Amino acid sequence: MTTNASASRPLYGCMGLGGTWGPEPYGAAEIEAAEAAVTAALEIGITTFDHADIYRHGKSEAVFGELLARDRALRGRITLQTKCGIRLEDGERPGIYDLRGKSIPRRVEESLTRLRTDVIDVLLLHRPDPLADPDDIAEALTSLHAQGLVRRFGVSNMGAAQIAVLQARLGLPIAVNQLEMSLHKRDWVEAGILLNTPAAATNGFPFGTLEHCRDHGIRLQAWGALAQGRFTGRQETPQERAAAELLAALAERKRVTPETVLLWWLQRHPARIAPVIGTSDPTRIRACRQAVGRPPELDHEEWYALWLAARGEPLP
Repeated sequence: MTTNASASRPLYGCMGLGGTWGPEPYGAAEIEAAEAAVTAALEIGITTFDHADIYRHGKSEAVFGELLARDRALRGRITLQTKCGIRLEDGERPGIYDLRGKSIPRRVEESLTRLRTDVIDVLLLHRPDPLADPDDIAEALTSLHAQGLVRRFGVSNMGAAQIAVLQARLGLPIAVNQLEMSLHKRDWVEAGILLNTPAAATNGFPFGTLEHCRDHGIRLQAWGALAQGRFTGRQETPQERAAAELLAALAERKRVTPETVLLWWLQRHPARIAPVIGTSDPTRIRACRQAVGRPPELDHEEWYALWLAARGEPLP
């Protein structure tokens, strides 16, 4: 079992690496930018790097593979995580979800080639595929593990019931569930307090998912943790401005960056949420240093104050 501190340790999300989302190939500039971002993440103590086969149409994995090829020792210092299960729209076919047992191994082999590695440390199923057979998925994952191609497995954007159905068929533990969670995307925390209120009807978060993950030792990872700069840069609503002002005041009082406090808000939750830092800006990555190296220093009142400011209305 991981400790509380290690369970909530941030990881770096590599979706911003590799250039455009178009068909243009990456070049030296994209490799240089990826190296700057990864170097910044390593400097602040991040050792887990999160990918997906679709990020920048595979270019995010490919430029990271270039970095691994340049520095052979780097692979041994990091945990490499990637995802499969989404097919992007390609001009002729629409984008769909695909977790068929025959598709998963092929996508893993493609990721291994782009990443220039012989094993993926953690493979996540990116989104639920309504047509996927859980037995078929479990068989594919078990085979990948037996071949030594994937060490551990997880899911992304799945609720408790979906996880339970898969886990019942999989002899290996599901280690991770990655969800969008931030001070801006709060349905995960609101679901626990809106029960038996009219507002519950508009909250789509699958109730009980956080509790299920905590009870079964499934590490929660939060994508979108920095809320796309809504509280540390641009603000679009009065609530965001109020929360940003409070965030800045707390950061000044605690002598840390606003980004740190924003990540602490996630890490302070008893579920010990691990934020995914997704910016490709090395300066913003380094601004998260104290969220990597220090436990969250938010007390009960401060945590609630940030929540209420972002909410813009009292609790029910």
